[in-house]
Amino acid sequence: MKTEKKQLCNRMGAVVLLLAVACANGYAQEKKSSNNSSSKEEGNRNVMLNAASANGPREIQIGLPSADVNVLENGMPVTYATNPHSVNSLWRADASLSHVGLLKISETAITTGNIGYAVNSFTQLGEKGFHGTLNYKTNHFGMQEFSLNLNGEIAKDWYYSGSAYQDFDPGTFKIKSTPFQDRTQIYKFALTKRYHENRGEFTAMYHYSNSHPVYMYATQSAPFIYVGDGSVKEFGGFALGTTSYLPVDNEMMYRDMRTGELQKTTLYDAVQNKGSEWLLMNNYKWDNGLAWKVMMKYDHATGSCVYQTPMELKRRTDSSIAYQYEAADGSMMPYQGEYVQSRMSCLNRGFIDEFMFTTELSRKLSNGTWRLGLNEWYYDIDYASNTTMYDQSVPADGSYPVRLYNPAYATAEGRIYGGNGYYYDFNKNASEYYKGHENKLAVYFTHDWDITDRLNLYYGARLEYQALRGNNAAVKNANGDYIGRFANYYLGATAVPVYDVDGNQTGYMAGAAGASGAVKVEPTPMSYDWFNYALSAAATYKLTNKFGLTGDFTYITQHPRIENFAPATLPNTDKISVPLGRAGIYFNNDWLSLTSLFSYISKTNNNSTLNLQHAVNGVNEILAAPLNYDIKTLGWTTDVVATPFKGFNLHFLFTYQKPTYKKYETSVKFSDGYVGQINATGNIVAEIPQVIVEIDPSYMITDDLKIWTSFRYFSKTYANINDAYYFNGRWETFGGLNWQVNKKFSLGCTVINFLNQTGAKGSIAGAELVTKEEAGQYANTVMAGSYIRPFTVEFSAQIKF
Repeated sequence: MKTEKKQLCNRMGAVVLLLAVACANGYAQEKKSSNNSSSKEEGNRNVMLNAASANGPREIQIGLPSADVNVLENGMPVTYATNPHSVNSLWRADASLSHVGLLKISETAITTGNIGYAVNSFTQLGEKGFHGTLNYKTNHFGMQEFSLNLNGEIAKDWYYSGSAYQDFDPGTFKIKSTPFQDRTQIYKFALTKRYHENRGEFTAMYHYSNSHPVYMYATQSAPFIYVGDGSVKEFGGFALGTTSYLPVDNEMMYRDMRTGELQKTTLYDAVQNKGSEWLLMNNYKWDNGLAWKVMMKYDHATGSCVYQTPMELKRRTDSSIAYQYEAADGSMMPYQGEYVQSRMSCLNRGFIDEFMFTTELSRKLSNGTWRLGLNEWYYDIDYASNTTMYDQSVPADGSYPVRLYNPAYATAEGRIYGGNGYYYDFNKNASEYYKGHENKLAVYFTHDWDITDRLNLYYGARLEYQALRGNNAAVKNANGDYIGRFANYYLGATAVPVYDVDGNQTGYMAGAAGASGAVKVEPTPMSYDWFNYALSAAATYKLTNKFGLTGDFTYITQHPRIENFAPATLPNTDKISVPLGRAGIYFNNDWLSLTSLFSYISKTNNNSTLNLQHAVNGVNEILAAPLNYDIKTLGWTTDVVATPFKGFNLHFLFTYQKPTYKKYETSVKFSDGYVGQINATGNIVAEIPQVIVEIDPSYMITDDLKIWTSFRYFSKTYANINDAYYFNGRWETFGGLNWQVNKKFSLGCTVINFLNQTGAKGSIAGAELVTKEEAGQYANTVMAGSYIRPFTVEFSAQIKF
C-alpha cells in the first residue's frame, strides 16, 4: 500500500490519493468587481457534497498529490498539518459558520504557501438582537448530527456567539469494536466588541474539540473478487460498503516507539483527537479605504490517526501455519477458512502546540485593491507512529472477521516479532518518529487592478522563510547507510546485522549491545533553513461585452515539511517547484456562462514511501521503500452554467487529463535476497481518471421548493503503480429536495448513490510489485481495497429563531 500518511490523513474519510487536472472555473466567470471579495473564490463547487465522507468537504482535484486539504477559518488554516490532527476532527460546516466558500488556487498560493484550492469559512459572530440556528441531520443507517448556534447582544457594541456540534455516526455498517465510526464534539464561544461608526471589531474566541473519527482510516476496506476486465464481484455474502471487515476484537497491541514498552489500547481510544484553541481577531477600517486585519491563534492539541490497512490477502494452499481463533466460549478453535488477510495497524499520535499570527493591510481604490500581509506560523510537535501486524479471517458469509492466533509467534523465538501469538513485526514496516518545530515567516502582496474597462490584471507574490529544527529516527550505521526499520524497533534499541547463508547482510534485527556491527537507535538531529516563494498572475481581456480571453499562471516553490522526516530515511531536501498555467476563453450572456481552459501543472521532488510486499519462506515480508518522483498533468476543462428558463439551472463540467509519473523508480532488498523494483516512469498516475464529467441540474418547482441532482463520472482508473490492475469508469450520484417551509423552518432530503452502484475504487492492497505481464494470472482472485459509498438517504432540518 502507498503510505503517504500525511496525505492520507487529509482525505476526510478516504484513504486513497485523488489526483486530477486543474478543473477550475475561469477567472472572468467568477470575477464580479475588483473591489469584491468574491473574486477570491470559485463557484459551482458543491464543497460539502462529498462521496467519500458524510460530514467533510470534498477535495477539489488539481492534478497533484495534495500536501494538505486546505481549510481556513477566519483567514487561517484550521490545523497546520493534517497528520496527525485531521481537519475533520476539529472543523465541520455547521451552524457555527456564517460563510463557506472555496478560495482560488492563486489566492491559496499567495496567502498560505500551499498549492490547490482551499475551503474558506468564517465564524458566525454576534449580531444585534437574539438569533439562533439549529441544524439536524440523520440518515437511514442511524447517524444523528446536531448543530446549534446562539448569538446576540450583551450591551451596547458588545456581542456574543456560542456554538455546539454533536455527531453520533455508526457508519454504514456496525462494527463490534466501537459503537460509533465517528463521535465528534465541537464547542465555540466568541465575544465581540464593535467599534463606533462601523469601523471594525475585536473578537476573542475559544474553540474546543473532542473527536474519535474511526471511519476515516480504519473501516474503508473490503474483500472482493477482481474479475480481470476492470470489474469486481462481491465475495460470497460480503456486501461492499455495508459489511464490516474489522475483527470483532477491539484490542490493539503495539510497541511504543519512544520507550520500547509493549502497550495495549482500543481502536476508539487510539483515534482520539483533542484540541483547545484561543483566537484573537481585530479588524479596522479608515475613511480613505485603508483596512487593517490582525488574527492570532494558539492551539494545544492531541492529534491521532489510526490505520487498519489491508496488506496481503492470501489463499491458504497448505496448513503449515496452524491458525486458531478464540470461540465465543473462550476456547481456541482451529481456523479452517480458505483465506487469510494480513493487516498493518499504524497508530499515529502527536502532541501539538501551534501558534499562528496573520496581519493584512489593504486599500480599495477606484480601479482596484492592493493588499500587504504577513504570516508568522509556528508548529511544535512530538509525533510517533507505532505499527504492528496481525492476521484475520476472511469470512465469505459476511459475518464478522476474527483475529487469528499464530502459535509460531507465541514461542520464545516468535516473541522477537510478536507479543502473544496475535501480533507480530512491531514497528518493522511504516513506523515513524519526529520531534521538533517548524517556523514559517512570510510576507505577501497582491494587486487586483482594472487597468481599463476591458483589461483586468491580478498579480501577487509571497516570500517565505522556513526553519525546521528537531530530531527524527533516520539512523545510519558506521558506513553511513540507513539501517531501516526492523521488528521491535524503538528509540534505545540495539540493531544487530543479519546475514544469509552466504554471509551477505540482509538487514538488522533487535539484539544485544556489544555485538559485532551493532548500532544504537538514537534520535537523529535535523536542522534546516530554506527560502520559498510564490508568484501568481491572472489576466482577463474583454473582446466584447460577452466574450473574452482569460488566463492565469501560478509558480510556487516549497521544501519538505517536518512530517516528511518521519520515515527511516531522510527525504530529498531539494527545492520543490510547482508551475500551474491555464489559458482559454469565456462567454457570458443573460442565460449562459461558459469558460474553456487548457492547463498544465507539474511538481518536482515529491517525497513518498511505498510498502512493498514479498513472500519469504511462505511468510509475507513488508519493507518500506522511499522514493522521490516528479509528476505532470496536461488537461482541458470546459465549465458551463446555464439558466435557459425560469427556475432551471444547469452546471456542466468536463475535464480531460493525462497525469503521468516522471522519474518514479525505487527498489528494496528482502531478507531472502530478492530485490523488489518499481519503475513507473511514464505511467498514468494510479487512481486517477482521464475523463471527469460533472452534471448538476436543479429546478425550482415553486419559490420554496427545489429539486436537484448531481452526477459525477470518473473514467477508468489504474489500481496499482505499474498500471497492471484497473477499475472501469463509475458514476457518483446525488439527488435531493429542499423545502423552505417558512422563514424560520426548512427541510431537506438527500440521496447519495441513488443509482445504487457498488464496486471498488482506489488501489488494491499489496499489488505494488505486480506488472502488466503478470496481471492476467490474478483474474478472478480475491483481493482487498476501498469501495464506493453505498446507497444512503439523508434527512435534514433547520430552525432559525
